[in-house]
Amino acid sequence: KDLAQEYAGVPTTYGSRALLANFATEHSTIVQRFLDAGLVIFGKTNVPEFGAKGITESDLFGPARNPWDTTRTPGGSSGGSAAAVAAGIVPAAGANDGGGSIRIPAGCCGLVGLKAGRGVMPFGPTMGEPLNGMAIQGFVSRSVRDSAALFDATAGPEPTWTYLPAAPAQPALEMIERPPGKLRIGYSAASAINANPHPEAVVAVESAAALLSELGHDVEEIAPPYDDGALALDFLTIWFAVVVAEVALTKRTFGAVDRDFEADTLAMAELGRANGAIKAAEAHENTHLYVRSIAEFHEHYDYFLTPTMAEPPIAVDRLTTPEAMQVGSRVLAKVHGGALLKVLPIMDEMIADNLGWVPYTQLANVTGRPAINVPLYWTPEGLPMGVQFVGTLGSEGALLQLAAQLEQASPWAQRHPAPVA
Repeated sequence: KDLAQEYAGVPTTYGSRALLANFATEHSTIVQRFLDAGLVIFGKTNVPEFGAKGITESDLFGPARNPWDTTRTPGGSSGGSAAAVAAGIVPAAGANDGGGSIRIPAGCCGLVGLKAGRGVMPFGPTMGEPLNGMAIQGFVSRSVRDSAALFDATAGPEPTWTYLPAAPAQPALEMIERPPGKLRIGYSAASAINANPHPEAVVAVESAAALLSELGHDVEEIAPPYDDGALALDFLTIWFAVVVAEVALTKRTFGAVDRDFEADTLAMAELGRANGAIKAAEAHENTHLYVRSIAEFHEHYDYFLTPTMAEPPIAVDRLTTPEAMQVGSRVLAKVHGGALLKVLPIMDEMIADNLGWVPYTQLANVTGRPAINVPLYWTPEGLPMGVQFVGTLGSEGALLQLAAQLEQASPWAQRHPAPVA
């Protein structure tokens, strides 16, 4: 992935013109672990600028497209990776996830997408904990076996880490060879951000619940154990504060100027600047509220099951900002007019537009919990609609074990998109 997965001697652009001269001087730790495992790396995959969207459409490289329907997005920000795997170019591809960027593309493209818990996957040696620890390295693949093998090969601490996470009790490849015990699973498709999820999203999660019941698990529809509207606001407040820093660092390091960044990136940075340090700190402190909520939920249930997306993969360009608004964003960035943005309903609009179709994935990032997309459902039009399981701390292997049971009961690896003429 062309973001935070550096390959020595090769540009890492983060999907931005401002970073075309950013040649990596060393492999990132996860790339080195890919190589040590014997993987063959031959390219980089497309990302939105700075990985800041749930779609993969950059001014620099253009849009990535979904192999199941090339008029639609493969999701983001690891959309290029998911498209490459779904198209059959590679069996697996590097990915990372700060708010759903592994699970959303996996859900859009019919793949397995594991987001490990906080601190489990390496981000060094040049980075510590991006996005206040919410961002996690990983991969997408067609099969549970391949995801388990990649997890075993890459998970674990590194010398540059600030703490020592608990090691997995046993290899994931061993765990997936036997079924899990009887599980308690609470599920919901409800969202305060999207009060009316697409009927196919509801069918996807209800179909998964029915299959789990057939497999002997206790499954119950519940109310969401957290306020996803409040979480979305805190999540974006933190995200925009990070974008302010990323833009400033890029300008300092590479001499970039405003025209080197996309208008949407400049708008996010101005919102982050206008929010200020107090709002960002408050949002960070609020994350503990969501941690408590999911911890209390897990006192009664092993997993929280949701759709991965609230609607099928959306059309390419649906979220493109109108030209007039892009011009306005550039003007406000030039005069540091973020205070004006604060009095406009732009935050509410960003939540509705950008998170409204993917309101379920940010929970796992904010709380540091592992989560996985499992490709159990396709719409009548042939579009993948994944479902997500959120687990307890340290349950990566157990999530893969459950996914393997579901894969055996309802196989998906034999499904391939039709060739594009």
